[in-house]
Amino acid sequence: MPDYRSIADQLAAEIETGRLRAGDRLPPQREFAARRGIAASTAGRVYAELVRRGLAAGEVGRGTFIRAGRPDRGAVAGPGEPMINLAYNFPILPGQEIPLAASTARMLRPVPLSAAMQPVTAAGSAEARELAAAFLGRAGWQPRPPDVLFTGSGRQAIAAAMAALVPPGGRLAVETLTYPVVLGIAARLGVHPVPIAMDAEGLIPAALAAAHRKSPLHAVYLQPTLHNPLGVTMPPQRRAELAAQLAALDLPAIEDAVYAFLRDEPAPLAAHSPQRTIFIDSLSKRIAPGLTTGFAVVPAGLAGQVAATIVSGAWTASGFGLGSASCWIADGTAQALTEAKRADATARQELAAASLAGLLIRADPVAYHCWWELPAPWRADTFVAAAARLGIAVTPAAAYAVSPGQAPSAVRVALASPPLPALASALESLATLARSSPDEMLGS
Repeated sequence: MPDYRSIADQLAAEIETGRLRAGDRLPPQREFAARRGIAASTAGRVYAELVRRGLAAGEVGRGTFIRAGRPDRGAVAGPGEPMINLAYNFPILPGQEIPLAASTARMLRPVPLSAAMQPVTAAGSAEARELAAAFLGRAGWQPRPPDVLFTGSGRQAIAAAMAALVPPGGRLAVETLTYPVVLGIAARLGVHPVPIAMDAEGLIPAALAAAHRKSPLHAVYLQPTLHNPLGVTMPPQRRAELAAQLAALDLPAIEDAVYAFLRDEPAPLAAHSPQRTIFIDSLSKRIAPGLTTGFAVVPAGLAGQVAATIVSGAWTASGFGLGSASCWIADGTAQALTEAKRADATARQELAAASLAGLLIRADPVAYHCWWELPAPWRADTFVAAAARLGIAVTPAAAYAVSPGQAPSAVRVALASPPLPALASALESLATLARSSPDEMLGS
C-alpha cells in the first residue's frame, strides 16, 4: 500500500508540470481511492496533505480544488513574464536602498562592527532599547525601554510570545480570519487555535469570554489595527472593552502591530492592557523583508519567560541587524521611510478604489491590502485560478480561515509589491474578470 505522502508527491508533480492546473477539481475521495486502489481513509490523508502544502483547498459541499499550478499567460503577464504578485505585500520603494546604505555605512566602522560581532541577548543593548521604545511609541502610548526585547523578525517575535504563553496542547484564541503564518506557528508548537467571532469593529469580547468558559484559553492573538486580511481597525471603545475582558479572564494577549505603522491612531491594545499585552512589531514592512528586525514590548511580569523563549528558540536578533536597525532609527531614515510608505499605500488604495469601483471591496484608505467579497457565481478558488491564468496572483479567503470550510467567497488583494502601472493593469484585469462568467474563463 503506497504511503499517502508519496501519492501527494505524485499529485504535486502533476501540478508542477501543468497536468493539474489551478482551479481543477479533484474527484470525490471515494472515487479517487477506487482509481488508485487505496483505502478511502488514505485518500482523505492525501487530500489533507495537499491542503497542508497549500496546493489545494476544500470547499464544503463543492469539493477539493487545485490552488497552485503553472498558469496560462494572458494579456497582463506575457509569455515568460513572472506573475504580478497581489498575494504578498513587499512594500519596497524605488531608491530606498540609497538612504539605507548611507545610514548603514556607519556599521562598517571598526568600533560598531566589532560590537556587532558579539553575541546579542534578547534584550539587546541599552541604547537599542531606548531607540526602539521611542520609535515604537504612538499617540496615547509610549513603551518603557526596559520592556523592549528583540528578535530576528516579527514572525520570530510572535513565535516566542506564543511559545512562552501557551503550552503544547494549549488553546490560543485567534480571530476567525487570521494571519496564516500564525496558524503554521501554532501547528509547529502543538498549539490549538480557537476561532473567535468578529464584527465590523473586530474581535468580539463577549465571544472571547464564551470560548474561555467553554474550555479555558491560555492567550489570545489578534491584529487590532489594519487587520490582515480584513483591513478592520478596532475603535478605542472596543479596545477598552477587550482590555476589561482580558482582566476579568486573567488572559494575556499578543498584539500584532506589524501593519499599524501606517496609522497614528488609535492607541494600541497595549495602552489599555499594559500588564497583559505583548506588543509585536517589526521592520519587514517599514523597511524591507530582507532587512527586518523584530520587536516585542513585554510586560515586566512576562519578560523573563519571553526572553528565555527567544534565546532557547534561537530567535535573537543578529548584532549587525540590530545595529543597522538602530542606525536607521537614530538618524531618521526609518521614520522617513515610514512616512513615504504611508503616502505610497494611500496612492495605491486610491488606485484600487478607482479600478474596482462598484465591487464589494473592504479597505482602509491607508492599508496595503483590501478584502474583496466576490460576486456570484464566483467562488474564491475558481477566481484565484482564473486570475492565475491572467498572470495575477491573489489569495483566497481559505488561506486565512481557522476553521476549514468556513471561509467566505472572498479574496485578499495585496497592493504593495508591483510598480504602480503594473498594479493598475492587474486591478483592471481583475475587475473585468469579476464581471465575467467562471465557466467562460475556466472552460468548465
